[in-house]
Amino acid sequence: MTADAPPETRRTRRATPVGPSGRSRVTLQIIADHLSVSTATVSLALRGSPLVAEATRTRVREIAREMGYSYNRSAASLRTDRTNIIGVGFHDITNPYFAELLAAIEETAGRHGRSILLGTYAEDLDRQERVLSTLAEYRPDGMILCSAGGSTAQSIAPLLDAGVPIVQLSREIAGVELDFVGADDRHGMTLAVEHLIGLGHRRIAFLCASDAISTGRNRYTGYRDTLARHGLPFDPALVHFDYGSREAGQKGVQKVLDAADPPTAAVCMNDLAAFGAMLGLRHRGLEAGSDFSIIGCDDVKEAAQWFPALTTIHNFQNQLGARSAEFLLNRIANPAGPLQRLLLTPALVVRGTTAPPRR
Repeated sequence: MTADAPPETRRTRRATPVGPSGRSRVTLQIIADHLSVSTATVSLALRGSPLVAEATRTRVREIAREMGYSYNRSAASLRTDRTNIIGVGFHDITNPYFAELLAAIEETAGRHGRSILLGTYAEDLDRQERVLSTLAEYRPDGMILCSAGGSTAQSIAPLLDAGVPIVQLSREIAGVELDFVGADDRHGMTLAVEHLIGLGHRRIAFLCASDAISTGRNRYTGYRDTLARHGLPFDPALVHFDYGSREAGQKGVQKVLDAADPPTAAVCMNDLAAFGAMLGLRHRGLEAGSDFSIIGCDDVKEAAQWFPALTTIHNFQNQLGARSAEFLLNRIANPAGPLQRLLLTPALVVRGTTAPPRR
């Protein structure tokens, strides 16, 4: 604007907002001025509100797209005290089981207009603290957590103190009153052990037991209780303690095969451990389903694709992920509502890795 421009020009001309890159930023006001409508009409039209005529909604969206309008989520969150973001903290995303959980969470959240912000931390408590702190900085409306091994109430105290709505998924931290969605892990392991006993196995190993996580404790308890109920002795030499991974499963099956009185079958903490155990058998010249029986847990999609296909426990991860998102949306809407808790009943899926013992 020149110095001698008339006063009325200086009053009516609007400055074009400029972003940090130096490029002009398209705002609701600019779109409204272009169409000679109010900013409220533009805002409602972009959100698909039926309060705006369909023709106007279509025109607003066309102009917004042509101008390169980008939704300012930060400004919207300041107005509504909502970010429409759900934080998801997982200890592992390389395990396909948790990838399947995440897909179900994201699909359900998306149907309700929410976006997902993911953080992972392996089984590292220090890293978990940093990741959860970073997620909290984005002011999510709530969080879904599958905690790292060894987590305590103190591990998530900053989130609890800040009043962040939380749903625990799959793993449960003792001593905290939070919504929880998971599988009945004791029952699932009972199904696995009873299947092997029914085939005639009496020496049954447990690969990748863990006391550091609730799923590990519950599955290990199910294993021991089922042996006892059928009058079978518990042998510590047939248990390999570790987190469930392919490497740990391969190492674990080698260990139990070297026992003085080796097993004829093994139940595994998860499918990844079972895959590793199957490879470990092949290193010994043995094959799952003919020389040795293996049962996994989770029933990831890969389980049906192995040869032989893996007998496993199906935990209904699609439902678990979807329900955890639904629980969180309920908690966000009703912070003072009653505690929500869901345990889905697992199912045994018999495929090719189990058979009667050869000896």
